[in-house]
Parts: sequence; structure tokens; C-alpha cells
Amino acid sequence: MPRITPFLWFDGRAEEAAEFYATVFDKARIVEISRYGEGAPYPAGTAMSVVFDLDGQRFHALNAGPQFTFNEAVSFFISCDGQDEVDHYWTALTEGGEESHCGWLKDRFGLSWQVVPTRLGELLGDSDPGRAPCRPCCR
Repeated sequence: MPRITPFLWFDGRAEEAAEFYATVFDKARIVEISRYGEGAPYPAGTAMSVVFDLDGQRFHALNAGPQFTFNEAVSFFISCDGQDEVDHYWTALTEGGEESHCGWLKDRFGLSWQVVPTRLGELLGDSDPGRAPCRPCCR
């Protein structure tokens, strides 16, 4: 069965990003790094591509230049079992990045993430506004 793998475009920071993500997720590993040789767009020895796994999801990262950057049109959704998990991912991924609304953030590489409790649907559907506070951005 085919597998869909996110392919991420970086401007010289693919290896740094993969190493960072591997510290954030418990089940993470860098699988393979291929490096540029002489005469390439980056100095020889710079990572050209990095393959890494985060919680069983394979990712490919490529150092290919400044032509394309990340935006909020694509994000990675982290479903968290409790507040401790939400706090862990939120704190780690916003370090050097920026917070947004309703569980959205951008990490230091500009990649968008959604850090969301698995109970979000239940909480948003609660008829008690004290248990289901929702800012206008979430509607």
C-alpha cells in the first residue's frame, strides 16, 4: 500500500530541524542524511536531504534554497491525551517560534503545528460555556 510522506523544503536548516524535532518527540529518529558535495548550492558537507521519523510518521527534508517558505495553509496536527502532553509540545515547539490562536503555532523554522487535546470536540460541544470557552477564531 502506498504511503504518503511529508516532504519539507528548507533553506539550509533541514538537518537542524530534524535534530530539533527528534528531541521534541519521544519516538523519533533520524534515518538517513545525504550531503552536498563540491560545487553544490551549499557548502560541501551540508545536508542535502534528511529522512526522519516522528512517532511512526516518515518525513523527508530538503535543503533547496529560499525560493519557497512554509505558511499556515499546511500544518501538522498533534493529538494530545492530556494537558501534560499539550504543555510539552506547545512549550517545545514555540521555543524560538511564535504562538497563534486555538492551538496553532509556528516553530522556529516557520512550520505550522496544531497542538490539540483529543477531547477538543467534546469540549467545544459542551453546552456549558464555562467548560467550552471558544474564542471567535475557532468558529
